[in-house]
This record gives sequence, structure tokens and C-alpha cells, in this order.
Amino acid sequence: MTGARPVLVTGVGVLSAAGRGLAPLAEAAAHGKAAFGEVARFDVSGRRTTRAALLPPEVPLAAALPLARAVLDAVGQAWQQAGAPAGGTPVLLALHSDERTGATARAVGAGVEALCGGPGVTRVYTGACVAASTAVADAAAMVATGRHERVLVAAGHLVEPGVFAVFDAGRALARDGELRPFSSGRTGTLLADAAVAVLVEAAPAAAHRGAPELARLAGWGRAGDAHHVCRPEPEGTGLARAIEAALTRAGLAPEEVGYVNANGTGSDLADLAEARALHRVFGPHTAQLPVSSSKSVHGHALEASALLELAVTVGALGTGLLPVNAGGLGPDPQIGLDLVLDGPRAARPRHALSLNSAFGGANTALLLAAA
Repeated sequence: MTGARPVLVTGVGVLSAAGRGLAPLAEAAAHGKAAFGEVARFDVSGRRTTRAALLPPEVPLAAALPLARAVLDAVGQAWQQAGAPAGGTPVLLALHSDERTGATARAVGAGVEALCGGPGVTRVYTGACVAASTAVADAAAMVATGRHERVLVAAGHLVEPGVFAVFDAGRALARDGELRPFSSGRTGTLLADAAVAVLVEAAPAAAHRGAPELARLAGWGRAGDAHHVCRPEPEGTGLARAIEAALTRAGLAPEEVGYVNANGTGSDLADLAEARALHRVFGPHTAQLPVSSSKSVHGHALEASALLELAVTVGALGTGLLPVNAGGLGPDPQIGLDLVLDGPRAARPRHALSLNSAFGGANTALLLAAA
């Protein structure tokens, strides 16, 4: 983007199955400590799958508007870390679309106004598993082009009976209770709780007030393939175009990427399509490109998943420890990726990709540069 301002991540807040904050999540990802357990929040006795990645007991849910309270906790973490000034910051919020979306968004908006000042929630994204990454791309564009000095992106998802039942009935959940991305014997995904907030900020504004530079959003790309309402396009062409768009925006060659946090849901077809997309873009470099799906540790948080995985990727760039692709039973000969199976794996990539795909053929790629 010619003449665009550099875009930084200056604050990250997280509630996940690993606990409160980015540090425990990054540690769990680096060591491959999967957070799945038996669901006790509601009755799963009649379900094929009975496991998910839920918030631990030390992170209790509020009795009233629990999702809004969880998101506001993450917002408070990110805002405090960034030390951002009050007022004027737009908030882009990613949520699952149901009868409570409006009330949750209003509660988050009121909480943000009280905490940070400004207009509250200015836009709500409900675009399935790319909702949060679409919001991040929009926020980055707003900041890069000078429309705003900073934009707060937040997202949340709590595992609830209705969605759990739908995924279980649709045979999307792992039959053996483990999420095994790209592995032989993978049988599906597992759902997760998450609340995440990321402050996206113009580099000059961050430098002026001495804000932390956690990472730089070097590029972003979006592409649709409209192949099927829920099945992935077999060759991964839409995801490949999203990655290429992110690389082009950043002015990078494929071989300059040093790590990929893949979408990797544990689905047989989706994982294979994503692997083909990576081979399509990276060619011979694929053999030396470390890949993992942090979903194997923290689960699939649907509309919040992309922001959760972006946070994991920011954490990996900061610690120099790549997330482990947990749960593997052995190589799938059709995948052919350099999966991070040993942990912790020390590395200092200059650039890392965080990828997401959704039903309907939507694909996003967020490209981070180390601070």
C-alpha cells in the first residue's frame, strides 16, 4: 500500500482455556499442552463427542451476560498493556450470530465507553471463522490510510449447547476427543471458549507515547472461492489467493515467511485443501517452512478463533518458541508440511502468517513482522 503508515499491535488481551493473559496461552502452545476436557457446563450425555476447551475454574464466567463480561476483561488487558489514551477509538467486534448478539454487542459497547471512552462498538462481524480476521484487516486498513490512529478489535465465543449440538450432529467434532490437525487419523475439530482483544495502532502514534511494539501487521489478504456452503475448495485456491494478497501488500517474497499458524481444524478435507494452498504459494520453500495449528492446543473458538490465533502468533514472535502441532498420530502422506511436532521449537522468524478459512469459501491471511 503506497504511502501507508506502518501498523503495529500494541496491546493484546486474552481469556482462553489456558487461563487469563497471553503468557499462559503462548506457553501452552509452545509446549503442546492441549486444554481439552469433558464438558460439564451442560449435558452432553447424548452426544458423539463430549470434549471441548473451556475456560478453567480460575477464570469464572459472570452470571449475567457472561460473553460480554469476558470480552471486556480481554479489552481491559489490551488497553492497559498498550497504555492507550481515552477517547475516540473505534471498536470492531466479532461474535457468533444468534438472538443474543445485539445485547452482547450493546453491553460490550457500554463497557468499552466506560473503560476507554470513545464511541463504543462501531461495527459487529458475524462472518463465521473469518469474522475476527476480517475485522483485523479492516482495522489495519483504517490505521494504515490515516482514518484512525488506533482501532480496537475484540472477539468472543463461549461453548454453548445449541452450537455444540449442531456441530456434533453434523459430525464436525472429533470422534476421539482430540484435535489432530494435518495428522493421519484426524477426525474433526473441538470447540473452545475464548475472549480476545487486540489494539491496532499507527506506528507514529505508538512511538509518540512510547507504547509497546508487540508486532507489526505487515500485510493482510482476503479471498473467496464460493465452492460450497461448507466443503472447502479441494485445491485451496481461495486461501492461496489470500496469502498472495498479504505477501503483495507487505512487499515480501514467499521465502521470507518463517512460520505459519495454519487454520488446521482437524477436518480431513479442510486440512488437505490448506496444505495444497501452502504448497501452491510457497513451492520448494514449503519443505523448510514450519507450520502448526494452535487450535490443536486451545481449540476452535469459531468467530473468535482468528483473533485468538493472531494472539498466539504475536506471542510466538515475542518468545521465539513456535506453537506445537499437538495430537499427531503420524504423518499423512498427502500433507507434506514441516509440522512443528517437537516442542518447544526455538526459532526467530522475521515474518509469520496466521490463516483462517470459513464455511462458504471465505479465506483470510494476516502477515505479522516481528517487532
